[in-house]
Amino acid sequence: MGAMGERHLDIALRVNGEDVRERVEARKTLVDFLREDLGLTGSHIGCEQGVCGACTVLVDGDVVRGCLVLAVQCDGAKVETIEGISDSGAIADLQDAFQRRNALQCGFCTPGMLIGAQALLAGGGVPSRDMIREHLSGNYCRCTGYQAIVDAIESVAQTRARLRAEKAGPS
Repeated sequence: MGAMGERHLDIALRVNGEDVRERVEARKTLVDFLREDLGLTGSHIGCEQGVCGACTVLVDGDVVRGCLVLAVQCDGAKVETIEGISDSGAIADLQDAFQRRNALQCGFCTPGMLIGAQALLAGGGVPSRDMIREHLSGNYCRCTGYQAIVDAIESVAQTRARLRAEKAGPS
């Protein structure tokens, strides 16, 4: 069979800073590959249609739904999961704020919410509550009602902005 007929393909990618080389089924989704082949279970499988946000990961710095991307499409890519982002300490303040504000209940949506929030806040500044809601509109939470999630993200945005201003010194 030619390349188009291959059932399994070799891929090489970087996952959470580690080089990974695997042979994967051509039609295996990225979230299934991360969970089943690499044991990274922080990204969840929810709707399998890209609308709930439970499978959110970063691919080359872009927020993507892992259920809509095939693992073979990530050949040569840099993939970051909630495990890698959390282990790096990059979202420690968000995790703390989610806990303090009771912005997590069952935890199923939390990884996607945290990745989405970090992506939003990476641009700097303090987004409005409406902007936060809009940015997270593709992430479903059935437990919190979103208010606490927005509160947590807003508080981190304000704290990060204050810390940047203090670091910059007087204008």
